[in-house]
Amino acid sequence: MPSMTERLEALLATGKETALLRYTLGKAALDSEQPAAALLHLQRATALEPQYSVAWKLLGRVHLALDDSDAARQAWTQGLACAQTNGDAQVVKELSVFLKRLDKPAR
Repeated sequence: MPSMTERLEALLATGKETALLRYTLGKAALDSEQPAAALLHLQRATALEPQYSVAWKLLGRVHLALDDSDAARQAWTQGLACAQTNGDAQVVKELSVFLKRLDKPAR
């Protein structure tokens, strides 16, 4: 029986590409410790739906997993702007915390 990721990839191959599908594939890839694959899916999710604040949030996590804090900051800043526009209070709160953590000096 195909895994969930394999089923999602098959759905994508049929041409039914959506931001949600790309987000889900990105999350599955990150959960499977495949940040490079996650990066591609999440970049596509945010390109398909630029106001998808949760995708921006996860994209920032992927950039951190790839040791690129500057790109994480850019993704989270973009996600924060989207969340504020969309009224996504929980995402605003989370991204504000993530950005503050990036600003703390390393000890």
